[in-house]
Amino acid sequence: MNRDTLKQIMIDQKESYLNNPLIPRKYFLEENVNYCFVGIRRTGKSYMMYQKIQSLIEKGVPVSQIVYVNFEDERLLEITSDDLNIILEIGIELSGTANRPYLFFDEIQNIDGWEKFARRMADMKYRIDITGSNSKMLSNEIASTLGGRFVILNVYPYSFSEYLVANHKDKNYLNVISTKDRAEVLSLYHEYITYGAFPELVDIRNKRSFLNSIYQTVYLGDIITRNKITNAFAVRLILKKIAESVTRPLSFSRLTNILKNAGASLGKQTVINYVGYMTDSYLLFTLRNYAAKLIEKETSPKYYFMDTGLLGLMLLDCQSAQLENLVAIELVRRYGIENVYFFENNVEIDFYVPSEQLAIQVSMQILDNIDTKERETKAFTKLKNFIPDIKCLLITNSEEAVLECNDIVIDVVPAWKWLLDTADTSSH
Repeated sequence: MNRDTLKQIMIDQKESYLNNPLIPRKYFLEENVNYCFVGIRRTGKSYMMYQKIQSLIEKGVPVSQIVYVNFEDERLLEITSDDLNIILEIGIELSGTANRPYLFFDEIQNIDGWEKFARRMADMKYRIDITGSNSKMLSNEIASTLGGRFVILNVYPYSFSEYLVANHKDKNYLNVISTKDRAEVLSLYHEYITYGAFPELVDIRNKRSFLNSIYQTVYLGDIITRNKITNAFAVRLILKKIAESVTRPLSFSRLTNILKNAGASLGKQTVINYVGYMTDSYLLFTLRNYAAKLIEKETSPKYYFMDTGLLGLMLLDCQSAQLENLVAIELVRRYGIENVYFFENNVEIDFYVPSEQLAIQVSMQILDNIDTKERETKAFTKLKNFIPDIKCLLITNSEEAVLECNDIVIDVVPAWKWLLDTADTSSH
């Protein structure tokens, strides 16, 4: 690619991090670590870079020493891995040969062969951070190529506390508070769970329209186009059926049969491939059954959407599904996806976190519904036979109480309060 054109693009892109107001995200970033920020599109990965860049500038690093390139720029469509060396040369030229540039490469997965360049930079002791929207960046092959030289950090849409700050509401709502404060936090919580938490959404009035544009970008760009899929109808149908099955385990065999009954006859392997593309794009994530045998763990997971607003696009009446999906996102944010499960073995528990011995059930309301209350508490009682020291938490839409059942104490807590209480997930 033409060197002068590349240089001009790099200079133009400085505006993106110099003139962007930042809401600091609650991720601890170490100064001397190379990061690979990953996650769904529009989730704020670029802003994690801007945050790191602004921290460097505040510490006295000159702007000329910062090299930031966003490879989503349409002028860079034909760029190749060979051009990465030219970017490095321009960076050294701009920063002065006595100073090593700090490298920030946004959406680098668009370039074939980026991994070797990234590893070489890390080996040469450059500070280099990268972002990507495709979980193939985390495949075993690429992880071994990067060779432990990068810390992989999953970036999620706003947590509820970040969402409140973004809406200029940063008081402590846990020490409740006046009727006005309670109404305020409940209104924001309702908005948060309904439309999700993509950072840019905060300042947009027509939130559903914006959400739809994100969905179309991921659906058309990261799933259909990237994987050269010709049967777009089948992909749309799979997503719809997965949305309808959120809260329940779903095997590939069952999904294949559901599709067949709906008029889309796909082979099971094709269904597996398509679902893999959806998780690759971070549109979906899966949780496994802690009590299942290994093969079932992998083939009958629960599926959740990376944002509750995206789930809301798929379903009409989805408050209950969005509530459980919201809890799934928050648990994965707190404990990491590899540490969160559901539990199903003669007892159904929505979520189980082994490291905390924490069991969580999710229900819109239980206190005035005898059947629901009995079903949820009975599940905890059964689970105690498997795990004697279990901590039991029941997350609701708005109810709060402490229940005792067969010597088990069950904390019933409204979701908004649990989302804000990050100090101890199980004590309220």
